[in-house]
Amino acid sequence: MSGHSKWATTKHKKAVIDAKRGKLFAKLIKNIEVAARMGGADIDGNPTLYDAIQKAKKSSVPNKNIDSAVKRGAGLEAGGADYETIMYEGYGPNGVAVLIECLTDNRNRAASEVRVAMTRNGGSMADPGSVSYLFNRKGVVIVPKGELTEDDVLGAVLDAGAEEVNDLGETFEVISEATDLVAVRTALQDAGIDYDSADANFVPTMQVELDEEGAKKIFKLIDALEDSDDVQNVFANFDVSDEVMEKVGA
Repeated sequence: MSGHSKWATTKHKKAVIDAKRGKLFAKLIKNIEVAARMGGADIDGNPTLYDAIQKAKKSSVPNKNIDSAVKRGAGLEAGGADYETIMYEGYGPNGVAVLIECLTDNRNRAASEVRVAMTRNGGSMADPGSVSYLFNRKGVVIVPKGELTEDDVLGAVLDAGAEEVNDLGETFEVISEATDLVAVRTALQDAGIDYDSADANFVPTMQVELDEEGAKKIFKLIDALEDSDDVQNVFANFDVSDEVMEKVGA
């Protein structure tokens, strides 16, 4: 996961300041709307909504957009779409396993856009279940480093169920069981440690090490997939060394 997380974090930072900002905002707002629909508008009783709002705020989504999304999702304001979550599975270049999580109000459009992005960028679709077994659902919290050491973070989260803390360069990645995500995030808050995001993600059980050429191909494929408004998250089991990351210019 480390190479993938590092790349995702770097790309997320770029997205906040470049032309993809609008797309990023739309996906974060959709997340909030769905969380509010599933668990109601009260953030104290809906940790998924709390985390979705935190993530949106970290990415500078305006408060009025966040408030509207909560109201639409909870049915307090008109205009909410009926989104469903669909998972697609496939293989990218170099045999990299890819899980594509869509949040869509049009199943046919989502399937078509995912298929086109895959086939045009050296990927192929796979049958349900043929790729997902290579991943486990885990809680993933990204913590900005600042003055923190790995021991600081580990000390805060160990008793809350964290399994490992990975150093990703500018950030730490805290992995736990998905069911312990809220406990881990709360432990960080109690320790006065800021975090960028807390999500239940699919973490690969084995990884494919990529060279510069392979990394360029998989980044191009994931960019094409994420360009679809229906695609919410892309998970893949590649790892890229720091040297290769620098060459690719992520």
